[in-house]
Amino acid sequence: MRKAFEGLTTKEIREVGMYGCTEAQMREAVESGSTFRFSGPAMVVASMLSDAQEMMACEQPDFNTIEDQRQLLNRAKFVLFTYITDRETA
Repeated sequence: MRKAFEGLTTKEIREVGMYGCTEAQMREAVESGSTFRFSGPAMVVASMLSDAQEMMACEQPDFNTIEDQRQLLNRAKFVLFTYITDRETA
């Protein structure tokens, strides 16, 4: 196991692979952000999708850019399903 993953549970290691951070870290980042507080979760998702579009504009994206983009899209889906879809079905 790499040093970066020391002290993390198996679930947290999987989360880091999917999102680039744990779900707890992502919740903290999303909920403490001004976009979330002033504009809501839909705007957070829109901002993430815009960032992903900008990353696609690279002519020759390398593996790290593609991986960052994949994780960003996963984070956008997390926000969508955690803060928007769950509230609509409640």
